[in-house]
Amino acid sequence: MDHSYSNTKPHQKGKHLTLNDRTTIQELHSKGYSNRAIARELNCSPSTVGYELKRGTVSVYTGNVKRYKAVEGQSTYELHRSECGRKSLFLRRHKFIDYVSHCFHNQGWSLDACVGYALAKGIFQKDQVVSTKTLYNYVDLGLMDIKNGDLPEKVKRNTKTRRARVNKRILGRSIDERSPRIESRKD
Repeated sequence: MDHSYSNTKPHQKGKHLTLNDRTTIQELHSKGYSNRAIARELNCSPSTVGYELKRGTVSVYTGNVKRYKAVEGQSTYELHRSECGRKSLFLRRHKFIDYVSHCFHNQGWSLDACVGYALAKGIFQKDQVVSTKTLYNYVDLGLMDIKNGDLPEKVKRNTKTRRARVNKRILGRSIDERSPRIESRKD
């Protein structure tokens, strides 16, 4: 079947409904259109329309009548979008990070000592603690009130030094440059 006469644009997979789409759903649903007819109008799946009608339906007139409201559907969508995605350990473990900051500044402990003491004394459970490496990453990213300059060991150690390889060219650049001692080893 040829659809070259169609003036509607094809649906893009993964595209979310907009407030204008929800307003169209509200108008067409109030006129008695089916989910399939509304979906044809919006170029989306009928199940998308069904889910949207379920999401945005509210009770009106003291709960006796239920109607779809586009604004309610949009606000529910925005609430769900704000809660989706992986949450950072930094946000979920803020109590432990505040404890580390307090121990670092007031007692002069290293980050590793803070982690070890908190686990050894049972101040925090294992699932409430982030690793020492993660703490150092937070310092590097500037997420904590501790700076790299405050960490004495980190300032002393230059982790990006390059080491020259001593035996890189022991065999020589070509076969002619090799010593006879090395060739005799092969036998």
